[in-house]
Amino acid sequence: MNAEGLSFLSANDLAIQFREKKLSSVEVTRSTLERIRAANPRLHAYLTLTEESALRSAGQADAEIQAGRWRGPLHGVPVAIKDLCQTKGIPTTCASRLLRDWRPDSSATVVDRLESAGAVLLGKLNLTEFAVAWYHPDLPAPLNPWNHSLWPGASSSGSGVATAAGLCFASIGTDTGGSIRFPSAACGIVGLKPTWGRVSRHGVFPLGESLDHIGPMTRTVADAAIVLSAIAGPDAADETSLLAPVDDYIAALARGATGIRVGIDENFIGGGAAPDVAAAIAEAISVFERLGARVAKVAVPDVEACLAAWSTICAAETAAAHEATFPARASDYGPGFRSFLELGATVRGQDYAKAHMLRERFANRFQALFDQIDVLACPSMSVASLPATAMPADARELAGPNPLLRFTAPFNFSRNPTLSLPCGQASSGPPPSLQLVGPRLGEALLLQAGAAYERATSWHQQHPPLRNILS
Repeated sequence: MNAEGLSFLSANDLAIQFREKKLSSVEVTRSTLERIRAANPRLHAYLTLTEESALRSAGQADAEIQAGRWRGPLHGVPVAIKDLCQTKGIPTTCASRLLRDWRPDSSATVVDRLESAGAVLLGKLNLTEFAVAWYHPDLPAPLNPWNHSLWPGASSSGSGVATAAGLCFASIGTDTGGSIRFPSAACGIVGLKPTWGRVSRHGVFPLGESLDHIGPMTRTVADAAIVLSAIAGPDAADETSLLAPVDDYIAALARGATGIRVGIDENFIGGGAAPDVAAAIAEAISVFERLGARVAKVAVPDVEACLAAWSTICAAETAAAHEATFPARASDYGPGFRSFLELGATVRGQDYAKAHMLRERFANRFQALFDQIDVLACPSMSVASLPATAMPADARELAGPNPLLRFTAPFNFSRNPTLSLPCGQASSGPPPSLQLVGPRLGEALLLQAGAAYERATSWHQQHPPLRNILS
């Protein structure tokens, strides 16, 4: 197998090759590190590479697999972590000058669980400063591997770029208003935002604590299931983690779409999606019908008020998370993120209370949809791609309703799980992205539906052209 083919194997296929002794983790890890060294000076997906420890972990994985001590389908698989997640003894910068020298004494629960599953940590991935919309001017922004002039997605952009470009086999992202879904859509990959609390937030620097979700970013739905199986579940260190038992996500992949009730709201989609994206979603619905799903028309509760309320809640909670360092160390923040902290500091208690109750009312109305359907289908993003200059320079321009959040932030408010996956033909940029939204703790159902769709299509097999970068 050539290096390019190896780089785009799924994590699931890689695990099979390891168990059958056709490939070794050391071989794959070394090849991936070489690819990162070639591509990262242009793409800027990684902030930190952990080459020595990665090769040690890969060697340990090979020895354990050879001895019959297989830990599961992530054993020996090279993965990468958004640099918002603490890693013991390894820089955790949150892409900010403020934390450029921080080496935590412990790792985030999500990192510990990946390592317990035998995954090989390649390094820490780039992001917007503290996971809002802006990069710190000291650091180069990740570039979209499909087209450098296009937006790579929001805060988990390094995760999206690295996964799409074959610089890891899975990554971890976080999502407060769309930051798993935007880079997944913008980079043409799969992204899973679990139910709020399904994955522990312990050791993950908060943005908006009541909105933050942690989840996998991968190239296939099966790989998302494998990663979620490793990281999901209660955590005593995170008192907001859900106590419900973890479903068998891997078993759900084979169940097919027959009988699944797929909801569609044409007004919701038409009110924000570009025509080509709306057409791709309509075609995806046709695929589900051919697979035996039942399609039902529903009415999504009005989301317009959510778009402004999201900014109120997120800005206030971000200011709370940075109370110890802002404004005391204001000069260490980049101008974009600093403007967001300034916005958060102006939020009045009564404004937060109103936004909170609006969220609760929307969430309750939205849950009622799942009496009629099993999953809701809509876009992950209103367009297939945006220009790299799409983000405004100042947070004040985000203080009102932001149409970019139409298909993302409402589901942070409602705390429902979502699955994003490619659903059309790529041209000069990434393919359109389908978003499936499930009931709370309905991740297995989303993975079941997404895997059935993926088996019936080949959109996920499209990869960005990297010949000029790697030559």
